[in-house]
Amino acid sequence: MKQKIANIYEQIIQAKIDGQKLLAVLLDPDKIVWENLDHLLLKIKQSPATHIFVGGSIVQATILEELMTALKQKINLPVVIFPGDPSQISSQADAILFLSLLSGRNADYLIEYQVQAAPILKKTNLEVISTGYILIESGNETAVARVSKTQPLDRQDLDLVLATAQAGEMLGNKLVYLEAGSGAKEAVPLEMITLVAQNVEIPVIVGGGIVDLQGIQKAYTAGADLVVIGTAFENNSHFFEA
Repeated sequence: MKQKIANIYEQIIQAKIDGQKLLAVLLDPDKIVWENLDHLLLKIKQSPATHIFVGGSIVQATILEELMTALKQKINLPVVIFPGDPSQISSQADAILFLSLLSGRNADYLIEYQVQAAPILKKTNLEVISTGYILIESGNETAVARVSKTQPLDRQDLDLVLATAQAGEMLGNKLVYLEAGSGAKEAVPLEMITLVAQNVEIPVIVGGGIVDLQGIQKAYTAGADLVVIGTAFENNSHFFEA
């Protein structure tokens, strides 16, 4: 297995300072067609991706470890866990987004799962990156909303979204993640991205509902520091060749 990639958060901060936009491909182990894995990894290597996020709402531990092994053997990009719950932790990854679902009021996703994960993470060398996770209404119920049993924030209520992001920053979150959700009908509003990006100091991640390269660029222009592509790439491994 290749040596771990260190200081991922510092690299994200430096990219923000330098004006370099980052791109993560999100892989859900439960959705991968395993006989096509080599082709998928080749397409990622040929893409402009700077990071790989791994996770999903429900992921079996054995599948997660199998995917991690393949990624670390064949791709030289930072691999970051994007966990749905404490079972989705692998010491093979380079880092983990230590998520707190700030948009919801389900205590399991605000603190309970974090408490369960802490002793597990202490036994690994994973870089732990505290992340304020904010789910935005996107026109349909997403897996995140269904599994977490929380309501997304109104996409029209920009002030509430901003206050939520700022609260996360004040609590010590290192990143803020604006999420429309996997398979969202509508992406995070561009004016929302701009408002948050202009009023927090920490890097802003945006994901969900982005279906083409123009959508990525619009999110960058609006102020996103890192854009996440999941479903669109899952459905079309030639996504970046358009």
